[in-house]
Amino acid sequence: MKDCQRLLQTTGCLLLAALSDTTSALTSNDPKNRSQVGGAVSRQDILKAGFAGMTFLATGSPQMALGFENKISTKYDDRPKRRGPMPKDLGVSTRSDIVGEPYQGLKHCGAAPNCFVSTEIPEDDPDHYIPAWGWPKEYGDDAEKAFSELAATIESYEPGQSNVDGGGFKMIKNGNGYIYTQFESLKNGYIDDVEFALVESFGKNEVQLRSSSRIGYLDFGVNAKRINYIAKDLRSKGWDAPGVEYKSHQNYVIQNELE
Repeated sequence: MKDCQRLLQTTGCLLLAALSDTTSALTSNDPKNRSQVGGAVSRQDILKAGFAGMTFLATGSPQMALGFENKISTKYDDRPKRRGPMPKDLGVSTRSDIVGEPYQGLKHCGAAPNCFVSTEIPEDDPDHYIPAWGWPKEYGDDAEKAFSELAATIESYEPGQSNVDGGGFKMIKNGNGYIYTQFESLKNGYIDDVEFALVESFGKNEVQLRSSSRIGYLDFGVNAKRINYIAKDLRSKGWDAPGVEYKSHQNYVIQNELE
C-alpha cells in the first residue's frame, strides 16, 4: 500500500509540475505563448497545455513501479525507473540486409554496443552478430521439446548473477517457437528485451536469439553476461550454445571497458 501511495504521489507531483510549466508559459508576456485576441488565453491553448503535460508524463518522466517479483531487493523501490519505450518491431519479421535483400529474422541491432543478435548477417555486422544455439541432436526436429527446455532454463535464471539483472525478469511470451522475456536492472530499472525464436530459414534444429538494451549507449557487459549465463546452463544439458566471446567482440569490450 505504501508503495502505491508513493507511486500516486510522485505521478501527481509530476503532472502538477508539467501543467504548471505549460500554464506559466501560456500566461507569460511572450506573445508566442498567448492568444492573439486581446492577450487572453484561448481554450485551444489550454488544451495544448494539458496535452503537453500528459505527453511529458508518458515519454519524458521517470517511471515509478514495483518491478518484477523475483528482483533481489526492495531497497530501490521508491527510486524513479527509466525503463524506456517497448520496441514496436520485436519478433520474427521481414528484415533487409545491407544491400536491401529481404529475409525473415529478428530485429537488427543499432550502432550502440549494447545488443547482440544471431539473425544478423555476420559480414554485415560482426560487432553485434552471435551464433545461434543448437539443441541436442537426440531431440531431432522436436522444437517443442527444445523450447520447453529453453523456457525452463530461462525461468531458472538467477537475478543478480555477475551483478546484472538484479531487478528480476518476466517471461512475456512463450509459444509457437518464440520466447520473449524482459530483464530489469536493480537501481534504475533499465529494461532489456531478450528473444528466442525458431526461424527455419536459418536452421531447423537451432534457436535464434537477440538480447538488447532499450535506452542508453553502453551496457557495461550486461547483455553479454546474461547470454553467457544462459548459454552455459544450456551447454550443461547438451546444447551447442556459444556465448559472447570477448576476443571476437573487441569493439564491445573496449567501449564498455570490460577488460
